Amino acid sequence: MKKLKTWELERKSVEQFKNASKQPIVIVLDNIRSLNNIGSVFRTADAFLVKSIFLTGFTAIPPHKDIHKTALGATESVEWKYFKKGTEAVKELKNENYKVYSVEQTDKSIPLSGFYPDGESSIALVFGNEVKGVSQEIIEISSGCIEIPQFGTKHSFNIAVSAGIVLWDLYTKRKTAPL
Repeated sequence: MKKLKTWELERKSVEQFKNASKQPIVIVLDNIRSLNNIGSVFRTADAFLVKSIFLTGFTAIPPHKDIHKTALGATESVEWKYFKKGTEAVKELKNENYKVYSVEQTDKSIPLSGFYPDGESSIALVFGNEVKGVSQEIIEISSGCIEIPQFGTKHSFNIAVSAGIVLWDLYTKRKTAPL
């Protein structure tokens, strides 16, 4: 076994990425305060060929040096759009027939392990503020909520970690779903 060199990874150019078939997933980052989290989500979205990221509220937008530090250029490959309010982003997505799921702990959350989206459905995933989570206003207009089961004392993940867990789970479920 040998570690692959960068040139052996068959990475897409930005142009190839933009022309590639994308997963029908939009990520909504609502009122995210950490620029490193924002950059990390861009990088993860690039890795999983996510269609787009919607940035809302006081979430910072590219270009910004602290976003760039963790995004490593993914702000150039992944499409993004800004909305003043998270509810505006969710309403637009629903008008475009997306099923919108907030990643949040609620009394009716679906555990991620039990969440199986229709393989053909376009979905949006809302990730909320690092301290307050997804707002109740957005939860009320979401199609549902997904919860990542946790077993320690904190019962919260970093936004970038949550996005990575959920995207990997959805990616593997869609790639292994029976036809």
